Amino acid sequence: MKTLILTRHAKSSWNDLTLQDHERVLNARGRASATAIGRWLNIQGHHPTEMISSNAIRCLETWDLISAQLPAIKNSSTHQKLYLAAPLTIYEVLKQANNETVIMLGHNPGIGEFANDLAIQASDHPQSRQYPTAATTIITFNIHDWSTLLMGTGTVIDFIVPRDLTE
Repeated sequence: MKTLILTRHAKSSWNDLTLQDHERVLNARGRASATAIGRWLNIQGHHPTEMISSNAIRCLETWDLISAQLPAIKNSSTHQKLYLAAPLTIYEVLKQANNETVIMLGHNPGIGEFANDLAIQASDHPQSRQYPTAATTIITFNIHDWSTLLMGTGTVIDFIVPRDLTE
């Protein structure tokens, strides 16, 4: 059994117009949201053992804040090709994963489309199609190796957005 945690980066800032999109950082709301998602993952017992992320600053900062709430992991990688990636690119990167529970951080629309394409049935949460910032889906697969992953075979265990944690 494999578990995938798919997280869109948290809310980023547009305050510094001199920054390239790839270099944008999280704003205050984004930092609070990432911390809340990390806390929720920990409480729910969703502890990744491998992290795979876009190398965009906002994804890495999101991971730093999430991971501060979780047990430490040793396996992590960042990929330029996951920056604004399409679902097929995300899929190809995931198939190279090595651990039981993987968290992937990326960007919309790719990460949201990928989350919905992976599952037998998408989450019925009203925000699952929009996949707002810091949205997180937990999907399990009845496979022994990520290289055998097929689209449309996962079971959505949970879906959360930061707003659910503050209401």
